[in-house]
Amino acid sequence: MVKQSGSVSLVFKFLPSIDRYIFRLVIFPMLGVFALAASLLTLDKMLRLFDFVAVEGGPIAIVFKMLGALVPEYASLAIPLGLLLGILLAFRKLATSSELDVMRAVGLSYTRLLRVPYAITLVLLAVNVALVFYVQPLSRYYYEQMEYELRSGALGASIKVGEFTTLKDRMAIRVEQSEDEGRRLIGVFARVANSKGEVLSISAREGGFLATNDDPDTIIFRLVDGTIVQDNGTTTPRVLSFTRHDLPIDLPAIDQFRARGDAEREYILPELLSIGWSDNEPEAKRDASQASFNFRMVEVVMMLLLPMLAVALAIPPKRSTSALGVFVSIIMVVSYHKINQYGEDVAALGIVDPIIALWGPFFLFAALILWMYYRVAFVPGGQAIGALETGFAKLGKRLRKLFTRKRPRQVTQAQAGHTAPAE
Repeated sequence: MVKQSGSVSLVFKFLPSIDRYIFRLVIFPMLGVFALAASLLTLDKMLRLFDFVAVEGGPIAIVFKMLGALVPEYASLAIPLGLLLGILLAFRKLATSSELDVMRAVGLSYTRLLRVPYAITLVLLAVNVALVFYVQPLSRYYYEQMEYELRSGALGASIKVGEFTTLKDRMAIRVEQSEDEGRRLIGVFARVANSKGEVLSISAREGGFLATNDDPDTIIFRLVDGTIVQDNGTTTPRVLSFTRHDLPIDLPAIDQFRARGDAEREYILPELLSIGWSDNEPEAKRDASQASFNFRMVEVVMMLLLPMLAVALAIPPKRSTSALGVFVSIIMVVSYHKINQYGEDVAALGIVDPIIALWGPFFLFAALILWMYYRVAFVPGGQAIGALETGFAKLGKRLRKLFTRKRPRQVTQAQAGHTAPAE
């Protein structure tokens, strides 16, 4: 029924041809959905980061570093979704092409056909465990650190064009134009107050920042072709013209970023276990750690039920190509994730026990999936969402009747002559 390919990998050489065929059907849609979901999440965050970096005046390269730190978090969401839709689209293709009926006729059960999808699930489950419990907490802390350094100026915030930039509350700088990536500033105005109470108002044609080798906490602002107005508040202001003037600027002191662990999502698995079940920690911190641990566990364990959910939603009614199951699957997975997030927040506050807040929805969701799979796999002609399919089919017919205009009846010449009134 299925021809073996000569380029089959050695890893799958000893698998039956039907398993290799199902693997190919699952893997390509799964990778495509994974890439699409990760790209959409990244692009949405990229626009916000570009706006944030532009406001803070930081380098553009930091945007891509911050996006890289968010990849593990997005991957932990995209992997289950890609797995679900990959299996669902593969079995939907088998069902709509009648190949699934042939496989069932020769004695292959749904449980047998899910052998390869479950092998893929176990591999992705291990990857997701590593991401959720180890990689994601560290990358999230790295992201928060870069955001803090960007806000504080440790990443080299630039002078904003057309705005006054204050340095250490004693100096204000404004520039009209910026060229050569900020290395050349055109139309510079600076107002400096020293410790003696004197105020210097400086205007220059152009300027630029230079680093010093002696003091890393001080930089030189070199000004070219300008005027200095010195006002000490008592005598007539002095006016000086210069061709080149070096103005030392003390960099503001930057506090060290906090240690990792300000939020429970920054703890790795051993730290969560040691904090959540330790009698030496405050009750609020224990509740938050236990909520975070159980939230990650239910998100990971749910992947074991996704192949059955995919099969239950992949089989459309006979003589139908309805894709309603695809939309229902996305709604169910996203809704379950949002319910878990709410349960984590409630459990972290100590209002509800984490077992009830997080594992309660899991068992309800698992019971629903098992019932849906049983309807499809063991009930002849059974449909998991048969009522929804029927309802949407009727709704579609009514909408088509509502929006379809009746074409005007065309009268032939013979009919016109036959029905014409006699003179």
